[in-house]
Amino acid sequence: MNQKDLLQEIGQIRSMMEKSSKFMSISGMSGVVIGCVALVGAAAAYFTVYGTKSDFGYRDFYVLDEQVIWKLVGIALLVLLASIILGISMAKAKAKKSGQSIWNPTSKALLKAMAVPLVTGGLFSLILISKGVFGLIASSLLIFYGLSLAAASTYTFREVRVLGILEIVLGLLALAFPGYGIWFWSIGFGVLHILYGLIVHKKYEK
Repeated sequence: MNQKDLLQEIGQIRSMMEKSSKFMSISGMSGVVIGCVALVGAAAAYFTVYGTKSDFGYRDFYVLDEQVIWKLVGIALLVLLASIILGISMAKAKAKKSGQSIWNPTSKALLKAMAVPLVTGGLFSLILISKGVFGLIASSLLIFYGLSLAAASTYTFREVRVLGILEIVLGLLALAFPGYGIWFWSIGFGVLHILYGLIVHKKYEK
């Protein structure tokens, strides 16, 4: 065996070890679908606050109204629930197709890495809602979600880390430009997820 063949074999072994230590069952197309769901939710939230008859930038309703708050919370929960169900079901389908299990030590480690920033961000947002500080919710969700993706990227695609960093940047921009949270939210949870999903699908699933 010459040096070239030896290096090639070492590269193949390294690639196999890297894949075995990473959760690769995340479907790229699930990112696209989840992004579309997020955009639908953002549109529903926009019309809940701004109504359908107002000029751009003028609100028909006040976010401080209890009825509006609960509608927005309901929309967010529906988007979250739909995203979780779609993500898990599509990951299961991909894992089954490749003869793998979705529940393994790597996926457990990934969930543990995501759990701390996600739970912290969720509790932080609930505290903001209870205090009536609604202008910081969108930025907080984006920042903590980005932190969770960055933490989880060790156990899955490299692109997840890039997505996480972009989410954090958008969260900071939403913090710097209050009043435009829904637009940053739409870009972060909608557009970026769609772009991420298309990239992962093209790079790893074709």
